Amino acid sequence: MRRDTFLKSLAALAAAGALPVSAQTAAAIKMMIPANPGGGWDTTGRALGKAMQDAGVASSVTYDNKGGAAGAIGLAQFVNGSKGDPNAVMVMGAVMLGGIITGKPPVGLDKVTPLARLTSEYNVFVLPSNSPFKSMKDVVDQLKKDPGSVKWGGGSRGSTEHIAAAMIAREVGVDPAKINYVAFRGGGEATAAILGGNVTIGGSGYSEFAEYIAAGKMRAIGVTSGKRLKGVEVPTLKEQGINVEIGNWRGVYGAPGIDKAQRDALIASIEKATKSKAWSEALAKNDWTPAWMAGDAFASFVDQEFASLRATMVKSGMV
Repeated sequence: MRRDTFLKSLAALAAAGALPVSAQTAAAIKMMIPANPGGGWDTTGRALGKAMQDAGVASSVTYDNKGGAAGAIGLAQFVNGSKGDPNAVMVMGAVMLGGIITGKPPVGLDKVTPLARLTSEYNVFVLPSNSPFKSMKDVVDQLKKDPGSVKWGGGSRGSTEHIAAAMIAREVGVDPAKINYVAFRGGGEATAAILGGNVTIGGSGYSEFAEYIAAGKMRAIGVTSGKRLKGVEVPTLKEQGINVEIGNWRGVYGAPGIDKAQRDALIASIEKATKSKAWSEALAKNDWTPAWMAGDAFASFVDQEFASLRATMVKSGMV
């Protein structure tokens, strides 16, 4: 084939979206964020999109927020609307696994393509600044007296903060089935409920509450890490005699039906993005721990997480 003919053919394929992202100078990435604006997935997705542009692997990034059902609504839309699209990606994480276990949606992660785990983060529990409670002990004492009077606010059912609340109840001798958990569709809604004093105690990734804790609008009373978070003077639950440790992680999936070459190209582009200045700045700003894992290793990790989370949720009386 003549060189000019080959180049024209290559350009036509790229214009049609038939080439994987690495075979194009920069792709127009379509980012599904299966949550409302303001939460961890939204922050992660937009940070990744900026990093992909910063790294030169994306010419543009469009974002589609579709919250609800621990990401299951956005997942279903992603599955049905992006089949075979090598430039479509979806943010997800441990919360989605918990939601699938509890909600049993008709569409699961087996329909989409695992790409990479990006970050890991622990949850923090906070009180509204005007709360009559001052510590986790105060909350636990009230929980023991009247479980239903303590309103736990957080992400969707099956989220890591929901699982942590159930684990806390179990550890202090309260039936986890009796906890009063209020699920919100996104981090923004949960934050507003806590700031407004509409829940007793709220939980989420530390990065989502950091600015409000620093401003004195929320009082942090416990983190779900094994050791105190670096630079964060908040006691762990274990320090307070509650044997609970649970982490959160976030990753990204590709569309259904893409082939291995397209998958690998997307992974390479995302990996390049995670080495950009924009991504480093996002990690520092949000106190995220980098947790890169890609391809088949990531797929195996997700399978193991499913099994582990299900066992924890069964033990805590959630399923």
